[in-house]
Amino acid sequence: MSNFDRNYAPFRGVATDRAVAYDMGLRAHMIRVYNYMAGGVALTGLVAWLTYQMAVVTSASGAIVGFTPFGVALFGSPLKWLVMIAPLGFVFFMSFRIGYIQASTARLLFFAFAAVFGLSFATIFMVFTATSITRVFFITAAAFGALSLYGYTTNRSLDAVGSFLFMGLIGLVIAGLVNIFLQSSMLQWMISIIGVGIFAGLTAWDTQKIKEFYDPMDDGTAAGRKSVMGALSLYLDFINMFTFLLQLMGDRR
Repeated sequence: MSNFDRNYAPFRGVATDRAVAYDMGLRAHMIRVYNYMAGGVALTGLVAWLTYQMAVVTSASGAIVGFTPFGVALFGSPLKWLVMIAPLGFVFFMSFRIGYIQASTARLLFFAFAAVFGLSFATIFMVFTATSITRVFFITAAAFGALSLYGYTTNRSLDAVGSFLFMGLIGLVIAGLVNIFLQSSMLQWMISIIGVGIFAGLTAWDTQKIKEFYDPMDDGTAAGRKSVMGALSLYLDFINMFTFLLQLMGDRR
């Protein structure tokens, strides 16, 4: 008993309590991020479906035979450019102003972005069958879950991979812009395959970054901002991976 360190057990207990508190806080933070992200995806899907229902005229067999006045205004007028560009404006505004706005405002902007994006996303229902959209959605959800879990649990730093993927993303955007003019089906097929790989990797990397950026000392405002920006990153990863997989695996009308 004379060799027993009386300070050891109490310090070990304090360290254990801190570790437990940190883990609980981190889990709560990640759950909040995933809830925001899932809510954004659900809102985008709902708005896209409602927009499709309001924009097109279908036959008894479900084939699209024309557009309603709302559809003509949304997709056949200069308004379509505003619908396409507006989500990008939301992303840039949130990215550059996130440090100056309240957490509640950031959440509102995120869900507004998801809703506006749903307007332009309605075109997937015009191109692909509802059955294939549902099938690819669940495939994407399963892949996203596995990749995000890997990014959360791995002890390997993904920074080098993330930097490489970000460079690949820039090349992917350039290739997509070029193909707007070329209209090459082969190039589009290659872009889709590479796009799936890039956003699969970014899903794991972004999850790891969200985990690393968590700080138990953050106040409610800082923690709320980080939750929203983390949700935005994962939302974009999911939507882009879904879109590229749909181009590869979706059944066209």
